[in-house]
Amino acid sequence: MNASEIKNPIFPKGEKAPADYFTGTAWVRLLVPNDKILNTQIGNVLFEPGARNNWHTHPGGQILIVTHGVGYYQEKGKSIQVIREGDVVTIAPDLEHWHGASPDTEFTHIAINSNTQNGIVTWLQRVTDAEYNKL
Repeated sequence: MNASEIKNPIFPKGEKAPADYFTGTAWVRLLVPNDKILNTQIGNVLFEPGARNNWHTHPGGQILIVTHGVGYYQEKGKSIQVIREGDVVTIAPDLEHWHGASPDTEFTHIAINSNTQNGIVTWLQRVTDAEYNKL
């Protein structure tokens, strides 16, 4: 099933994610733009099969709530973790990581960027095919 075939998505898929920071096709819809009172930004991110973001960090940390599909999550120096609908991933500030869809399944998560007064994201290098296929 590709992204256009999701039946009754929770949120519309949003804007196409920038190719500078994503391999493959992903869509981002901001649900809560950076709120300077709560210091939080919340987005819904839909990854088509095989899509993933670059290695990156969040100066204020991040929480991912998986709402659909099967995805991958990896912290620098650790093995890839398979994550599924209902999983929650808590990411410490400044921890280098990436996330995205498995090769043959779409994947959607809600990304909560906390403590945004410290910054939202620092993008790093692309996740290579060799890194992505290590599972």
